[in-house]
Amino acid sequence: MKTANQYIKPVTTRINDRGNIEIGGCDLTDLANKYGTPLYIYDEATIRAITGSYKSAFKEYPQIQMMYASKAFMTKAICKIMEQEGFGLDLCSGGEIYTAFQSGFDMTKTLFNGNNKTYEEINYALECNVGIISADNFYELGLINDIAEIHNKKAEIILRVTPGIECHTHEYIQTGHLDSKFGFDLTQTDEAVELILKEYKNLKLCGLHAHIGSQIFEKQVYYDEIEVLFKEIKRLQDKYNISLNKVNLGGGLGIKYTEEDEPISVFEAAETITESIKINSKKYGINSPQIYIEPGRSIIGTAGVTIYTAGSSKQVPNGKIYQAVDGGMSDNIRPSLYQAKYTVEVANKPDETEKETVTISGKHCESGDILIKDINLPLIEEGDIICFYDTGAYGYSMSSNYNRVLKPAAVLVNNGKSDIIINRQTYEQLCESDVIPERLKFKE
Repeated sequence: MKTANQYIKPVTTRINDRGNIEIGGCDLTDLANKYGTPLYIYDEATIRAITGSYKSAFKEYPQIQMMYASKAFMTKAICKIMEQEGFGLDLCSGGEIYTAFQSGFDMTKTLFNGNNKTYEEINYALECNVGIISADNFYELGLINDIAEIHNKKAEIILRVTPGIECHTHEYIQTGHLDSKFGFDLTQTDEAVELILKEYKNLKLCGLHAHIGSQIFEKQVYYDEIEVLFKEIKRLQDKYNISLNKVNLGGGLGIKYTEEDEPISVFEAAETITESIKINSKKYGINSPQIYIEPGRSIIGTAGVTIYTAGSSKQVPNGKIYQAVDGGMSDNIRPSLYQAKYTVEVANKPDETEKETVTISGKHCESGDILIKDINLPLIEEGDIICFYDTGAYGYSMSSNYNRVLKPAAVLVNNGKSDIIINRQTYEQLCESDVIPERLKFKE
């Protein structure tokens, strides 16, 4: 059974009777006119379709808790949807903790992750009653213990480890191999456990955590990850006479950005994971541990698109046609950072047959501000609406104010209705943190 991560477009995408692209019952040209561009658009039906697939795929193993990886895209509205869908939240910063808390989310169903948590962030996490903290290194163990003591709490932690599994993804998004900034090497877990048992009395160790990468298309890596973690849990339990009943497998399931991409379905991933749990539980004598899964991109990526308005164009003599849009690397850094590729359509004339090959460039003062190279599209005119699919993950999350360009708005669409979930930034908001020192205000 195919799941939403295996489609390029949101599940509600269609060409309406005006000949325009419509998502969530909303014409993209109407959304452009109403909210302006660039504009992030999220299809609620697609989000709920993929969360439903995760719940259905793992229904035979009830000890599963889905934790939406908030770094992919986080707003208070998204927190509400995840709560309604029964998902917890994987949080990576004080800002993500604050957003979840302000949305009214049940903080006991959250996990705080990251490789360099600050004193202030850990303190805030404990104040907000974050459920579990994933300890990434020795420094953090001591810091969490000291802060928990101040709060008169025993912080529940899991140790993040590097399992030595390398996925065939971009170098920058591989996190499970040995040469990684994340987590304890498996040769260091004994020292960590001994510190927790002998010195850090305000820590409660309850399990292990690993993350093997992002944009994963392979099933076997999940099987291997579980075997490594279960083997290590068995070793630690036997050596130290402790009970470790929580295993966080991370996330990383891939999505389909272009026709060349062939991600596995949520059901295929779930089948491999549950099979590995069953086999390795028996092999290592581990009884029904609580399993945490952290999907992010696969939940939100396909659900989101970005629309732009076409502006100037340039024909290089005997060369490329550059078509500029009113956004670029400030709202989608992934093409510059990861050489990411996308599927693109002209929203107001997707079916026109006369086409040309263009390179779509952003408006920023960087020659590398290219959103997509050499794509065959209908003849583009100034004012046309250009739609980039699969921008739901890491578009807004990684956005910036480079060139002092304002951050776009984001809307949630469903059944013909659209609602703002992030307001478009204003020039006043852009400058509100700026300060002119007194000594610069008067010329001597």
